[in-house]
Amino acid sequence: QVQLVESGGGLVQAGGSLRLSCAASGRIFSINDMGWYRQAPGKQRELVALIARGGATNYADSVKGRFTISRDGAKNTVALQMNSLKPEDTAVYYCNAMVRTYDSMTRQREYWGQGTQVTVSS
Repeated sequence: QVQLVESGGGLVQAGGSLRLSCAASGRIFSINDMGWYRQAPGKQRELVALIARGGATNYADSVKGRFTISRDGAKNTVALQMNSLKPEDTAVYYCNAMVRTYDSMTRQREYWGQGTQVTVSS
């Protein structure tokens, strides 16, 4: 099995910064896309940022220019640097990864972390 463990959430004032980290562990053969999603109370989960295995990135319009996603392929980690935070960024942030395991090297499966709370006060 594969586990994704997030860290780095917390409470910050508007305009501040936070850095989220996520580490994948388990019988990992390879990881394709890794990303961050968020879910605010009463809203659907939405994509925040995505990074492909080759490094190509994709961001939600609402975070472009403020958030930066990065990954370390050797360590199976992904990070989200969040700057100029706004109250509307308040949500539970989830790490996501598309993983091939040694038990299933020809088919990738989607895995999620447990989520980490980010609260931005005005």
